[in-house]
Amino acid sequence: MFTTVTLSLLDGFLGTLRLFALTLLFSLPLGLIISFGSMSRSVILRVPIRFIIWVIRGTPLMLQLLVIFYGPGIFLGRNLWGSGSGGRFMAALVAFVINYACYFSEIFRGGIQSISKGQYEAAAVLGLTRTQTFFKIILLQVIKRIVPPVSNEVITLVKDTSLARVIAFYEIIWEGERFIKSSGIIWPLFYTGAFYLIFSGLLTLMFGFIEKKLDYFR
Repeated sequence: MFTTVTLSLLDGFLGTLRLFALTLLFSLPLGLIISFGSMSRSVILRVPIRFIIWVIRGTPLMLQLLVIFYGPGIFLGRNLWGSGSGGRFMAALVAFVINYACYFSEIFRGGIQSISKGQYEAAAVLGLTRTQTFFKIILLQVIKRIVPPVSNEVITLVKDTSLARVIAFYEIIWEGERFIKSSGIIWPLFYTGAFYLIFSGLLTLMFGFIEKKLDYFR
């Protein structure tokens, strides 16, 4: 029985891992782009973006999942995501990417604005363009400063993937709960916690290593 449960949970964890990895892959660069928009001098660009960030950060991720999954069918009269597990995964991925991109954008914005204006002025004196200044001087310092808050968000993402079950996406919690319904046993549900703990522990070690590598920015 233990082997059967473990294999089933591993299958569910692969779904969790796929959602986690793709969310990070798309939300980090999107968050950087959104942060530029939220700092734009153009009111027409800045105000709508900050409003969207406020809405996303101020409403539950579970609500966003439900709206994104069911919304197109209700408001547009057709399902944009398709049927089956693939459609549920796409809807969950879009919801997670939008949500975490908004959170990451605020972290990026805080990191960028924490750099003193003197560094921009010095770079201008040296003849560097704004793009060269950002990528050659500012970005690495920003990365150093945002690693701790980003690591917190990444570990939170590991646990938030369990919310995808609200639209029947088959992740590890779904698999653990299935044994309660089919076999009347609850320990597989607690067993899922070991997967989260191990994965979160590995991420904590990885971010600790990254922070040490960036110590030369002291």
